[in-house]
Amino acid sequence: MTTLSLTKHHGLGNDFLVLFDPDVADLPALARRLCDRRRGVGADGLLVGTDEPGFVARMVLYNADGSRAEMSGNGIRCFAQAVAMRSGDLQPQRILTDAGERTVELAEGPSLGVISAAVDMGEVRPLPEPSEWHRLGCDPMRPVSHLSLGNPHSVVAVDSVAEVDLLTLGLAVPQVNLEIVESGPEPDAVTMRVHERGAGITEACGTGACAVAWAAHQWGMVRPEAAEITVHMDGGSAKVRLHSPSAGRVTLVGPAQYVASISFDVEV
Repeated sequence: MTTLSLTKHHGLGNDFLVLFDPDVADLPALARRLCDRRRGVGADGLLVGTDEPGFVARMVLYNADGSRAEMSGNGIRCFAQAVAMRSGDLQPQRILTDAGERTVELAEGPSLGVISAAVDMGEVRPLPEPSEWHRLGCDPMRPVSHLSLGNPHSVVAVDSVAEVDLLTLGLAVPQVNLEIVESGPEPDAVTMRVHERGAGITEACGTGACAVAWAAHQWGMVRPEAAEITVHMDGGSAKVRLHSPSAGRVTLVGPAQYVASISFDVEV
């Protein structure tokens, strides 16, 4: 038996447990146990930090179902907050992820336990249509984009995100993160909901917000000259900065909230 010390954080309701240098052999099983909302601590994912030369840390993400994901925009803000709590400062951080290097700039947030983080999310790249996509039955006239932020996303424009059976659609293509998006309500803004691979419907998705903002800009849902797009999600709003109207590099800006420190006994 060993005692693990974790912290819990959330980014717009997308919640994560952060664990550094665990001496645990089966991390997928640990993620399933810890993230269980009835029998564990409860979270959308487990972020595992280890030492990495040249970086403040390496971050590995395990979804609530134990599967490993390449990247999380909300997760990396939570991870960066946990790193800052350990170091005692808000210096810029270089973090290595399964999607590559990410740079995070931190600032004090509006209240105790909250920081604001700007994450260079890298390039938005096109992906092939995922297998079984036809099962969604999308109207061929609807705008659809399949995009990578280091992890896979499928973005669909809809008339009203509230009226879509997102759970059924998400379960039809469980190998991707599925986002549905509508315009507004204000200029240079969109509203989205998301079904995340390995976690189900979540209150927010940072990489998804980037994919949605990029797609919305390409489709003309926001002004062509818009350099920053507000993405409204069930858990709150994030900003996505477009580095160039024609290039795919984006920066995600949003909060991370510290929730609690937790000790958890496990058998190893």
